[in-house]
Amino acid sequence: LDLGADKCIPCKKMAPILDALKEEFKGQFDVEFIDVWKNPESSKKYGVRLIPTQIFFDADGTELFRHEGFYSREDILGKWEELGIALKEPSEESS
Repeated sequence: LDLGADKCIPCKKMAPILDALKEEFKGQFDVEFIDVWKNPESSKKYGVRLIPTQIFFDADGTELFRHEGFYSREDILGKWEELGIALKEPSEESS
């Protein structure tokens, strides 16, 4: 879950990274973006202190990890690995 705002600079920088990950790991990795300036109730619901905030959930909806601020592609993938979630690269899936 990516909580941010359309006009937030770090949020804008993360958008293409998250879009690419969502496409690259289709079926394994999903990203939902919520603009907390347009949906302030979401900010309260998820306890957002600053944006962007990324929350990683498992398939059952349990929160696994939370990060505040810009998060690079490498750091996101590294965190999933650290959490024991094996995302398969597209080339691995076809073999």
